Amino acid sequence: MPLFKTVLFTIFVPGTVALYIPYRIARPHWPPVSGALTLFGSLLFAAGAFLYFVCAWDFAYHGRGTPAPIDPPKSLVARGPSLVVRNPMYIGVFTVILGEAAVFHSWYLLIYATLFLLIAHLFVVFYEEPTLKRKFGTAYDQYRQSVPRWLPKF
Repeated sequence: MPLFKTVLFTIFVPGTVALYIPYRIARPHWPPVSGALTLFGSLLFAAGAFLYFVCAWDFAYHGRGTPAPIDPPKSLVARGPSLVVRNPMYIGVFTVILGEAAVFHSWYLLIYATLFLLIAHLFVVFYEEPTLKRKFGTAYDQYRQSVPRWLPKF
């Protein structure tokens, strides 16, 4: 059941944020211009989508929940991409939008991607992290101390 709910959430929330809204912004630039920037953008889009879907699978299968705040994972998901950064789903969606900005050569999509990341950051800091601390306690504290929020440690 978590997988089905994750699919529904993905269609309506990330689907709207990463596909429908960028389509509406980029529509005047359709079809996309071909070239190296378009190829690079396509690769970014694919990488971001792959990252999101791997994380969504982990939430549904290993965490027994969904990415939706109203039905979060029942256990702390600290595996796969979540061992590199604490918010890989947001990074995946951001990367998809960056890819679209490159494909369509759109400054408006680049601004939209930046606004998305700012809003995601505020949501993480003021809602997600306090909620996860209350729910998972010291396990989340240890996870938070060992895994960076946005940029991986090399």
